[in-house]
Amino acid sequence: MEKIGLQIMFQNYGSQISDVEHVKDEIAIAEMAEPMGFNEIWPVEHHFTDYSACPDNTQFLSYLAGRTSTIKLATGAVILPWNDPLRVAEKITFLDHLSNGRAVFGVGRGLARCEYEGFGVDMEESRGRFDESAAMIIAGLESGYVEGDGEYYKQSRVEIRPRTISGWRDRFYSVAMSPDSVLQVAKLGAQMILFSNKTDEKLKESIDIYNAEYRKHHDDEPKPPRLCDFVVCHEDAAEARKLAKAHIGGYFASVMDHYELAGDHFKNSKVYQSYGDDIDVYEKTDFEVLMDAYIDCNLYGTPEQIIERVERRRSIIGDYEQNICVKFGGNTQASAINTMELFMGKVLPALRAK
Repeated sequence: MEKIGLQIMFQNYGSQISDVEHVKDEIAIAEMAEPMGFNEIWPVEHHFTDYSACPDNTQFLSYLAGRTSTIKLATGAVILPWNDPLRVAEKITFLDHLSNGRAVFGVGRGLARCEYEGFGVDMEESRGRFDESAAMIIAGLESGYVEGDGEYYKQSRVEIRPRTISGWRDRFYSVAMSPDSVLQVAKLGAQMILFSNKTDEKLKESIDIYNAEYRKHHDDEPKPPRLCDFVVCHEDAAEARKLAKAHIGGYFASVMDHYELAGDHFKNSKVYQSYGDDIDVYEKTDFEVLMDAYIDCNLYGTPEQIIERVERRRSIIGDYEQNICVKFGGNTQASAINTMELFMGKVLPALRAK
């Protein structure tokens, strides 16, 4: 496991603290990443709710560019249908200059109805908007010019200034959580990001599909996936399980609520079919069963238990890059820092030694 990233969720679970305190806590966590040995910081983009509030991750990373010196600064992710492609290309390029070439570009499509409605964008346009925008942006970052004449984005040819420092193909990622996104991410040539919301065997199915599709469109070999886990680590196994139930379980409840995953609006969607297919499962399965399954897909336990869990996953899906999120679901700042310290001090060294 060569690369380890810190996912910054910006979740103020249940408005338990003021937004002022919340943002300060997230900044403090992020500023610990470099001295602890993380390779990258990955803040999300989300809007309007306590589920997650980081309206501009490039702005947050620009702040961190001045507070750090070596750590990579990764968007995890820019949600393309909510952003103008030219402005995305400019901001990512400028972030790269501000950080002396440390920017990493991650993109996503988005899923929450409330966020689409807030921006006045039709969710049914999400697939087309993402595909069109992603192709425009990555071509622009490589060539130095952005242009487009698609269904959603009309852009006369303009130069990106300041000019790009270096190529982006080796630092281009995309979230791939639905079957159609897996195919599109492979076609784009982006490295895939998966959140651990399904069994290792199911993750392997998505990875295999991505790898096969990637090889159809590109001459090089696909890079390993990046997995993001919500992590609770504690020296006491019983306490770790208790914290996981409360906080990974709490995060799962917030996911179900924010994305309305049991909502009827997915049933007739032409671009989120896989989510519509899952509704019957949600309706027929006890919530506690769903929550426990989600908890077990992520990482929790003592350092030794997490090492064993990761090794078991590796035996199924192969090597992968790891993101961990430590602040979510209402856990305390002290608990989040404890997880960071144990993971970086005991879990990661053991994994890298094997």
